[in-house]
Amino acid sequence: MKAKILITIFLILSVNAWAQERYAEKVKWLHLKEGIEKARIEKKPMLVDFAVPKGCPRCDFLQKNVYSKDEIVRKINSDFVPIFIDLSGKLTPEESALGEKYDFKNDCLLLFLNYNGKVIKDPEAGQMCFADKIEPDVFIKYLDSVKSKAVK
Repeated sequence: MKAKILITIFLILSVNAWAQERYAEKVKWLHLKEGIEKARIEKKPMLVDFAVPKGCPRCDFLQKNVYSKDEIVRKINSDFVPIFIDLSGKLTPEESALGEKYDFKNDCLLLFLNYNGKVIKDPEAGQMCFADKIEPDVFIKYLDSVKSKAVK
């Protein structure tokens, strides 16, 4: 009897975990070249994240607390072209050139660019470039602000 109960509990938990993983929204990251082309065709702004997949406090924070929020994921995937540049590997010449343009010094950097590749500016905040972590509620405001400025 105990074995049946344990098996049933295990199956319920397994199905629940599978369903959460399967249906959880995720950012659909592209490589730089592919993302630039898509942004030009769709006339959408780009969110470019120069990041390290594991071991960086800033990158881990964004992954766990920002890019995991369904509302943020929906906004990014529908209103932006998300581009991920992996700093743990060798960068392409195009990735290096973009990073150097914004003086990233091979360190983490988040850029908001229009579909022509120019950094989007906010009158209050200046250039929309972030080298540090950004809280989810602030990030949502930036997404909305960038979207409105990119249309102009």
